[in-house]
Amino acid sequence: MTTIATPSSTSGPASTEPSVAQTWGLVARFANPADLVHAAHEVRKTGYRYWDCHSPFPVHGIDPAMGINRTILPVVVFAAGATGCTLGFLLQAFTNSFGSSIWALVWVTGYPFMISGKPLLSVPAFVPVMFEVTILFSALTAAFGMLAFNQLPELYHPLLKHPGFGRATDDGFFISIEARDPQFLRSKTGEFLKSLGASSVEVVES
Repeated sequence: MTTIATPSSTSGPASTEPSVAQTWGLVARFANPADLVHAAHEVRKTGYRYWDCHSPFPVHGIDPAMGINRTILPVVVFAAGATGCTLGFLLQAFTNSFGSSIWALVWVTGYPFMISGKPLLSVPAFVPVMFEVTILFSALTAAFGMLAFNQLPELYHPLLKHPGFGRATDDGFFISIEARDPQFLRSKTGEFLKSLGASSVEVVES
């Protein structure tokens, strides 16, 4: 439930603290990868849903600590490759066998279009094209599927406004929890992150 504050009738200095509506979330910094993994495990166990970890390099054990499941991208790539292989076969079968025979029967001599006595449906001869189309479909699906599943490209993110978040590409280890999370309460969530050993917890404006 969103609470809208009513301005006070008394005069006084304007508050510089961001309102709830302007808050994107909280970001907490941790000292090392071990602390980050431990904190990620506790955040997941507490039941937060909209949160993420940020580190300058891949951290061993972070995926199970965050509860990240295996991606379905390999299954999608396999399906795309099988589709490409099938289409490559059907294309050659039609153009070299069935299609040429149909056009020959209708428009030319009435006989199948045979070259050097080769069979009309020769699977070994179709393998190179089938292989190339399989690779084409698989590679394109892997590249664009990865971008789609990672919601990329993302040209802007509120965390980029955080003055210290640039250390995430150098020597900083961070956990961010978004304000849209059902369990998010600024004070309670901040105290929770501090209890996990965070060296600093700061508000990120949207």
